[in-house]
Amino acid sequence: MAPSIPASRTIEIAALPAAVRGRTPLQEAWGRLVASPVARGGLVVVVLFALMAVLTPLLHLYRPEVDSDLLNRLQPPTWEHPFGTDTLGRDILVRVLHGARVSLGLGLGAVAVAAVVGSILGLLAGYAGRWVDLSLMFCMDILLAFPATLLAIAIVAMIGPGLRNSLIAISLVSIPFYARIARGVVLSLKEQEFVVAAEGLGGSSIRVLFRHIFPNTLPPLMVQTTLGVAFAVLEAAALGFLGLGAQPPTPEWGAMLADSYKYFTSGAWWAFFFPGAAIMVSVLGFNLLGDGLRDALDPRLRT
Repeated sequence: MAPSIPASRTIEIAALPAAVRGRTPLQEAWGRLVASPVARGGLVVVVLFALMAVLTPLLHLYRPEVDSDLLNRLQPPTWEHPFGTDTLGRDILVRVLHGARVSLGLGLGAVAVAAVVGSILGLLAGYAGRWVDLSLMFCMDILLAFPATLLAIAIVAMIGPGLRNSLIAISLVSIPFYARIARGVVLSLKEQEFVVAAEGLGGSSIRVLFRHIFPNTLPPLMVQTTLGVAFAVLEAAALGFLGLGAQPPTPEWGAMLADSYKYFTSGAWWAFFFPGAAIMVSVLGFNLLGDGLRDALDPRLRT
């Protein structure tokens, strides 16, 4: 008969803190993330902008095609218009809030497409090797040879302006980053003992790749995805500023800058300051969160 554990000993074990009893890697990573002031700040900013993008259209019906009041154009900030009005007399606060859905939605959509396509290509290239790796990485090198912003501008210029085409362009220029990361992780893992053992036990290539190797690519891909959203928001704003992204009267932060920067010398600073601040703060939030995730998911920090 196995000896029973005394009740007092059971109470002592239950009273131990989580750090002593042991936590899962996910719990440890979350603990390191929330323990970092930088990561917490980035997380708060990202959550606020996400809530802004989701809740604003639900709480406020906005029709940009009829939102103009030429009698109140370029009015400075007041209680009625906290962010002032633009060149057509439209409330800048309303357009900034509704622009969050357009700008962040475009950034998240482009990153989602790029992450899925790039990860699959990187996994296949790293695991298959030989001519598959050579061909796929040669295509990725071609894309990386061009500055991302200039390549996105060229793509949109060829296929036409608009939100959908901007999403396609930003996705295409972002795919190589995810492919390179996934391929590098696969190359470092496919000769490890647990992969060789899975293959030796009769596991198919697809099962070994997606069941044993792919989960290990998630931490670096998650970090790149978070940082990639910041890059995509900037790219979307750049395309909108050049008139290749969202078309008027759609409220998009880059397009709002393009409509208002020319009035800087006339003293209407608010017309471009608040859309620019929205771009800056949102990009800063995603960058801070990405840096925090990188530190939290680093296996060298696990104790």
